[in-house]
Amino acid sequence: MDRRTWMVGSLGLVVAPLAVEGQQAGKVPRIGVLGTATPSLISAWLAAFREGLRERGYVEGQNIAIEYRWGGETGAVS
Repeated sequence: MDRRTWMVGSLGLVVAPLAVEGQQAGKVPRIGVLGTATPSLISAWLAAFREGLRERGYVEGQNIAIEYRWGGETGAVS
């Protein structure tokens, strides 16, 4: 086996698992919400945002994930 054959064969072993990993079915879309205010100050906006998603068939925790980050604190909002 010459060097070129070995290199092409080795490359196939490295690339093949990456191709399979990139085609995972059922991956949940994720939205990031960055806010400078507190969740209580923009609760009406958050309710409207979630309602708009629901109208388009997205339900938080079922088929879409939303991550919230607030100025000076991290964590999720229910």
